[in-house]
Amino acid sequence: MAIYWLDVVRYADSNGYHADKSRSISPYRDYVIGSFNNNLPYNQFILEQLAGDLLPEPTVQQKVASGFNMLLQTTDEGGAQAKEYLAKYSADRVRNTSTIFMGVTMGCCECHDHKYDPFTTRDFYQFAAFFADVKEVGVGNATPYPVATPQFQEQLAGLDKQLSEAMQQLETATVELAAAQKAWEAKIAAAATTEASLSAWHIIGPFAAASFEEAHTKQFPPETEIALEKKYGKIGWRKDDKLVDGTIHTLTGENSATYLYRTIQVETATSLPVSLGSDDSLKIWLNGKLVFENKVLRGVLADQDKLRLELTEGENRLLMKVANGGGGYGFYFQHKASTLPAELLAILKTPAGDRNEQQQSQLATYYRSIAPLLKPVRETVARLQQEKKQLNDQMPRSLMTVAVAPRPIRILPRGNWLDETGPVVDPAIPGFLGQLESAERASRLDLANWMISRENPLTARTFVNRLWKMFYGKGLAEPLDDLGNQGTRPSHPALLDYLAIRFMESGWDVKQIVRLMVLSATYRQSSVPTDKLVEQDPLNELFGRQARFRLDAELVRDNALAVSGLLNRTIGGPSVKPYQPAGYWAHMNFPKRSWQASAENQIYRRGLYTHWQRMFLHPSLLAFDAPSREECTVERARSNIPQQALVLLNDPTYVEAARALAVRMLTSSNAAAEDRIEWLFQAVLSRQPTDRELEVLQGVIERQLESYQQDPDAAKQLLAVGRFPVPEELDTVELAAWSSVTRVMLNLHETITRN
Repeated sequence: MAIYWLDVVRYADSNGYHADKSRSISPYRDYVIGSFNNNLPYNQFILEQLAGDLLPEPTVQQKVASGFNMLLQTTDEGGAQAKEYLAKYSADRVRNTSTIFMGVTMGCCECHDHKYDPFTTRDFYQFAAFFADVKEVGVGNATPYPVATPQFQEQLAGLDKQLSEAMQQLETATVELAAAQKAWEAKIAAAATTEASLSAWHIIGPFAAASFEEAHTKQFPPETEIALEKKYGKIGWRKDDKLVDGTIHTLTGENSATYLYRTIQVETATSLPVSLGSDDSLKIWLNGKLVFENKVLRGVLADQDKLRLELTEGENRLLMKVANGGGGYGFYFQHKASTLPAELLAILKTPAGDRNEQQQSQLATYYRSIAPLLKPVRETVARLQQEKKQLNDQMPRSLMTVAVAPRPIRILPRGNWLDETGPVVDPAIPGFLGQLESAERASRLDLANWMISRENPLTARTFVNRLWKMFYGKGLAEPLDDLGNQGTRPSHPALLDYLAIRFMESGWDVKQIVRLMVLSATYRQSSVPTDKLVEQDPLNELFGRQARFRLDAELVRDNALAVSGLLNRTIGGPSVKPYQPAGYWAHMNFPKRSWQASAENQIYRRGLYTHWQRMFLHPSLLAFDAPSREECTVERARSNIPQQALVLLNDPTYVEAARALAVRMLTSSNAAAEDRIEWLFQAVLSRQPTDRELEVLQGVIERQLESYQQDPDAAKQLLAVGRFPVPEELDTVELAAWSSVTRVMLNLHETITRN
């Protein structure tokens, strides 16, 4: 069920267009699997996918379901036109949504009214307007959002509880804490009077010189007077708030000097340590007195020089000169400041009795962040916060629909996105099917509610017709994607009506309608036709016998893994990468990528979970007619070509599965060749072999034993394929020979055919 639905909605792990980059969407697949397993009513299934984000207080899973609207192909090609691709995305949603849920070909109306069905071009663009509120960009990748699965929610709740308890400990006042804070306040308050307040830098220059020597030694005007309002030719002082301390700043000029000036305010005389760097030389004056000079040619770095500025009470004037000889030019300045925020320093300067409640609270909060008594609690909080961050980072992410203000949708004459002469339209259902009752602009939620209403004659018929195809090999009406005038009339119209009505009246119960079909006498028929049936109904249009057809690509692989005992039956999770030929992705560019097989037993996951790269679909899936999922696929083609036999014989997955099956057989059956062959037939085909089959396979095992006895290295080479370990107690030659027999079994038409 899930495989079929993912075909229909064009689920893939890549964007499709241009570079076909990977996308995060696997939680949507888990939602689909869970919905079918838990028998979510089909009407709710539709509602959540079309408009899960618009439901009142949507759950995480409903938001994940809304990722349905984001499953289309997108591009991030640099030269793409955003407007063109928004038009493509809009048309894609109409084309595919109408086919997915209603089994009609509205896509034909993008350029003109439908030639056979009563859909118009206006219907097409009015339908497109339902999706105008989807947040997306024309060129670029959509944002995936974190998905808090029940497991993650449980873990997060546990961490939040521990964090809450730890934070409560931090905020609880104790006698010991109050005493420690009082002592800390007294100590810091005494030191606060020595804190320096530095103004922003003013800068002037560059003053040109004939040489570096002149640039360093010459007394330019700022050395004789500091007049911030004065200009020297075209050069004047300017305040620059971007010259923040602790950062290397670049200057301009060659064989020139630049001056920087600021004031430093202190309440009492103190010594202020500063750290300096310059390209090239440096001079510093404090209150008009030269206190530092370093004539040097160098590149600027932090902490090249150290200096203590002896400040006097009140305002101090600091002038710094940077001279450059050539090449780079810049400076670095940093002073040792208090670790306390300025606001707290101001509070500490206020006598304790004069502090208001807010100031007291600020001090207490800050002290708890540094108190030695609370260090173990703070470490616990930090650890829990780090664990929570790591857990959030580990969460799966998925594309979701996010609603924004709808963009205008206009009818595009002949589908031309450059032609804006067509009228702007509002959301509406196809005119011949009625109209929505909505006082405001109709939304995707209105569309979803109409889609599952009794007034819509198509939704239930489309779904039960496709279910019939899954269980009987073909639909009651064909093709499955066109219930309109271009399709065939139903072979059993009354039955199709009955099933659709029964489905709706059951509360859209999927399992009930499936049970009804598979318990019917029609389903339980043999697929072996009688001569009379072949003559009267060669195409089985009357369903006088059960259908016989090859398994879908994923199930061919799953079947081989299941009978071999390798199948990993874990449900849900991200896509996996089984074995794939080296170099298969060699021509996938922007950027170049390589296929890395998944770790451990993840390579044995069901084919449902295989990474779906639209442009380079896994070759084993491709060989058995899996679609690229660029468009809605309601029915896969079924070919019968030699390449499929080669895949079954040579793909590492099937070679390894054959070996694992041989191990099962050798450890589960008697030693006689006939008994082992009978065991294989029961395990793989659920029947006894015929005499002729026994004879053929006995001949195969005899020849293979002889061959590998003569060439034991070939036996070791065969058994080295894949990760499944070779049991040490089994004979290498015997295991290789029987692996050849099991390869034959997995390559039988009967093995991959649903009878």
